[in-house]
Amino acid sequence: MAVSVIDADIYISENVIDIEDWEQADDLKKTRYLNVALSTLQRQFADKVIPDNAVYEFAAVLSVVYNDTYKGMQYGVKSFSVAGITYGFDGSPKSLTDMIPPQAKALISEANGGDTGSAGSRIQWTVM
Repeated sequence: MAVSVIDADIYISENVIDIEDWEQADDLKKTRYLNVALSTLQRQFADKVIPDNAVYEFAAVLSVVYNDTYKGMQYGVKSFSVAGITYGFDGSPKSLTDMIPPQAKALISEANGGDTGSAGSRIQWTVM
């Protein structure tokens, strides 16, 4: 499978709710979003089929997270003001794998017979 900006534009416009940041990005930026989304999913779900639609879902999320407003949060900015309006960010920057949307994970699971394998799961410690 080969992802493309043209196919991503069509998929995102028809299947994603928040598309403004994707639509405002130029083709070079969209290509970077697609490349990062694909490589991150391939690392996270090694040896699994990654459908193009999962890449498009993740790329749409990246376009929102790395837009001009939220990019500052990724670099550790806690708040900023413009023309008397203050924007504040709660929380710290997330890793790329933490930003993989549930829909992308579901599409990968479906493409692999309901199995995302151990790379798609996370083991966490629990105190009982």
